[in-house]
Amino acid sequence: MEYENEISQQDAGSPATNLPDRKNAKQNGELAELIFMGKAVSLGFGVAKPWGDSQRFDFILSRGERLWRVQVKSTTHVHRRGYKVGARKRSIQGQVAYTPKEIDILVAYIVPREVYYVIPAAAVQGVTTLHLFPSGARKGAGRFEQYREAWHLMMPAANPAPADPTPAESSLAEPGLAKDALE
Repeated sequence: MEYENEISQQDAGSPATNLPDRKNAKQNGELAELIFMGKAVSLGFGVAKPWGDSQRFDFILSRGERLWRVQVKSTTHVHRRGYKVGARKRSIQGQVAYTPKEIDILVAYIVPREVYYVIPAAAVQGVTTLHLFPSGARKGAGRFEQYREAWHLMMPAANPAPADPTPAESSLAEPGLAKDALE
């Protein structure tokens, strides 16, 4: 308990903790998603939000030619020297884990620390709760530490551009052909 108070005191100066109190988890989640969008845009990602909330993912991020289905989860509360984040969805079967068929990346946002864990779906397959320790407070708590601020997982590989475009590529660059293809 003493340690949890220490973490709470460390978090007290964070700009994220100075945000207005929200009355329910839905409002907290919406605020976390808004903060996430700002972070993603600041890193150069294109961000799209599907209409409604019936998809398994919250956002589609683009960088280069790749699109990523991203589910955002967040927490504000200390739990056993770290933070606990639900990595699950509701279904007829109850609370179930996300699968790589539904999302590509799960982003866990620790609000008081302003820390993101960018985790591939395969790494959380079958997991319904993440235990994260951004302060390194727990020995052996490194299962997800490799994913702390791992935005590079969604960055395109550095591929040099081809020296000479192929005829198909050069014809796409002609404005009339692109317009004709859309009509």
